[in-house]
Amino acid sequence: MQEIKLGIVETHFANIVWDTSPISSPELVKICEKELGWKKSTTYTVLKKLCDRGIFENKSGTVVTKIDREEFYSIQSEKFVDQAFDGSLPSFIAAFTNRRKLSREEVAEIKKMIEHIGD
Repeated sequence: MQEIKLGIVETHFANIVWDTSPISSPELVKICEKELGWKKSTTYTVLKKLCDRGIFENKSGTVVTKIDREEFYSIQSEKFVDQAFDGSLPSFIAAFTNRRKLSREEVAEIKKMIEHIGD
């Protein structure tokens, strides 16, 4: 899969679509006008860009997701760990916890996730 990056504005737009999908194009235009102050043309331009990147699809005037939010951020996280830590999740966790200590609840949740890998 090609690398997909989103800027701040694109991320806000993507979150609107993920929160409302499936949604009609005209309704999306109304939401973007209200929440982002965008004109119709801006909404359609950004939508086309994200459709071209394979995140969304505009099927006969209905916008649907091709990659859901969780999958998108999973892909981004994997790429970050691969690029910044040579794919080493333990190295990432060590760097992360060097500046921010995990709560007991977070540690318990991570342990639970590890125990259920492969279930």
